[in-house]
Amino acid sequence: MGRKDASASRIPVEQYRKQIGRQDYKKNKPVLRATRLKAEAKKTAIGIKEVVLVIIALLVFLLAFYTFFYLNMTVAVDSDEDSSN
Repeated sequence: MGRKDASASRIPVEQYRKQIGRQDYKKNKPVLRATRLKAEAKKTAIGIKEVVLVIIALLVFLLAFYTFFYLNMTVAVDSDEDSSN
């Protein structure tokens, strides 16, 4: 009895799948190709998060670079002032 109940519940699902298959088959190839290309482009597109993270990383790098040289210059200027006195 268990098998009859299990197979009976699959029948509407199989009919639904066949109906979807028929609808997809009716579409012409250019429409399917355009849909697939659009989905792939959306999947591989660079998001705003990635762009913001790259910009922040560059700003942090530049800040560290300028800070390093600023500290080196101030130490050099201080040592020059000390030696002249």
